[in-house]
Amino acid sequence: MKIRISAIIIPLLATILVACSFYLGITLIAGNVYPLKAPPPPAFVNQVPDNWLQAQTKKSQQKTDYIQSHQTAYDWFANFAFSEADGIPYIAFKLLPKLAPELWGSEENFLDTVGLFIDERQKTYPIARGVGFSGLSRAEAQGNIDYASFTCGACHIGRVRLENGQIDYLDGGVNTTFNIVQFRVKLYQTLQKTYAGETGNSKYKLLTQELLSALDAAHQQNPNYFYNNFQFAGRNFDADYEAAQIALFKKNAEQTIKRFAQRAEAEYEGFGALIAKNYQGLESVMLAGFPGMADATGLSAINGYISLHNIPIVKWFASITLPPEPGITDFMSVWEQDKRRASWDEKHKRLINGGGQWNGNVPMPIYRNLIAMLTLGLEKTDVRVAAFAEELLNDLPATPYPFDVDIELAKQGQALFAEHCADCHQPKNGKVYDNLGTSLKRAYVVGPLLNYAARKELHENCSPDTTIQLYGKDIKPCAEFDGVPLTYKKDLLMSPNDEHHGYNARPLSGVWAQAPYLHNGTVPTVYHLLVPDERPANFIKSRLDYDQKYLGFSWNPQQATSQSQNEGYLFQTNAIPALSNKGHDKDIVEGSKTYRLNWSGDKQGAFAIIEYLKTL
Repeated sequence: MKIRISAIIIPLLATILVACSFYLGITLIAGNVYPLKAPPPPAFVNQVPDNWLQAQTKKSQQKTDYIQSHQTAYDWFANFAFSEADGIPYIAFKLLPKLAPELWGSEENFLDTVGLFIDERQKTYPIARGVGFSGLSRAEAQGNIDYASFTCGACHIGRVRLENGQIDYLDGGVNTTFNIVQFRVKLYQTLQKTYAGETGNSKYKLLTQELLSALDAAHQQNPNYFYNNFQFAGRNFDADYEAAQIALFKKNAEQTIKRFAQRAEAEYEGFGALIAKNYQGLESVMLAGFPGMADATGLSAINGYISLHNIPIVKWFASITLPPEPGITDFMSVWEQDKRRASWDEKHKRLINGGGQWNGNVPMPIYRNLIAMLTLGLEKTDVRVAAFAEELLNDLPATPYPFDVDIELAKQGQALFAEHCADCHQPKNGKVYDNLGTSLKRAYVVGPLLNYAARKELHENCSPDTTIQLYGKDIKPCAEFDGVPLTYKKDLLMSPNDEHHGYNARPLSGVWAQAPYLHNGTVPTVYHLLVPDERPANFIKSRLDYDQKYLGFSWNPQQATSQSQNEGYLFQTNAIPALSNKGHDKDIVEGSKTYRLNWSGDKQGAFAIIEYLKTL
């Protein structure tokens, strides 16, 4: 979430007083203290199919049909930029490998070094999957230069390698290779190289000269260098479009490039402040980044840090905008959002029974999407992206497990799952669990200051009066939720702090593709989750091969195929407390019932549960 603190300077001191109450263990939201009272709904257990191949084929077809019937929403989710008026100038974005080829990737895809890939399903798209440009959404083709930003698909379109070596795409899953931190670091390093020691305005003039020189050389060699003659929805990004965009870019190049460079520098310096505050001893590792992971709240709060740090009278308060604890977490799969959907209490004053992100602190889908977008710190965020994402993800089916299943063993696992797992891992269980022994660092990152600023920013981006156009019609996507008007309900855009100090037990549709496990991605497979005695201290993350026996992506440093031997990175758990792989490892007793979480003494049962989970 983006925190633009410069817009809330007047109430800042009052907010600081509220923040102080947080450290005293008091949570104040609109003058009330809200306990968590929502009981979990009845357990829900899917039945194991008698024929997995038929079920798998049916599930795959259902997902294909669903995306085709929501193609417009899917395109906005996958390819559309988060803003039409802000971001990285698209032409400058495409020229990064010309300025510093040693920092970027291949000729085919310079973003492969940060884990973004060419999606073979759209080979003519002019850049890697996960980057959008505003020409796709702008009403007037040449009304402005194109800006680029990451899309929803950057984090939430993943991949798995099948047994035949082909790639299966996980729409709504997790891109375990995307490294947003490494992109920002490489961008900063590219700028520093291009400055060649110059400082002040001189460095921005030199950067402009180098970019324009690289632009002319690239375009002269290939008049379709920037857009690849891409066609979409009746718009042709051909040589004429490209030439017109270049002319627009050159018209105000120096001003545009300076603003872009200053923002990139500020983001890098803000990230450095976040590391210094919350990741002492892990500085170099954090700068290398963790593919498939991010401290999203920290990245959001950097925007507030930047705003305050540029105002001399209040710059000393900048550090309080950063989270008090490290908040690094794995990306989440986002399919089947209806199973996590919150509902109103009887008086329509609170939202209950819904868990969105790891700890469910943003209960409404439209605002969950928006808060992810605001992480990038863009001005004039395009609310249409969030609205289309809500439409797509509400019922988007999970990608089915693409390998074989032992049906008889899975049926045994179904009974064990029903007895020990289903009461928690069920649709619309909004309860937050803080008694599983996992690190609670992430659960405490949103204090009153961030909560206040996030609610304010979300409301400014999408209030009940905000009007956008979808499918040719004017709509107000934030006017109501499930038929209840949201006027005067701004406090509900973020849940009260005392309700998200823990983690949701999410429904497990497509759980095979969420690996690694726990909120911080510290357990490589479901087997290691169920058999905690064997959890490795170090393992490989971000491979595309899959461990069908243990249910997780290929994780063993000693085992790699010819295709995966150069993939992934060594992940060290317990490097800091926030990366602890402890938790979900002891049985829980509630009343007269014991829920088994540690299956170390019954590995046969563990493998039965694993087989059942493959069918979800």
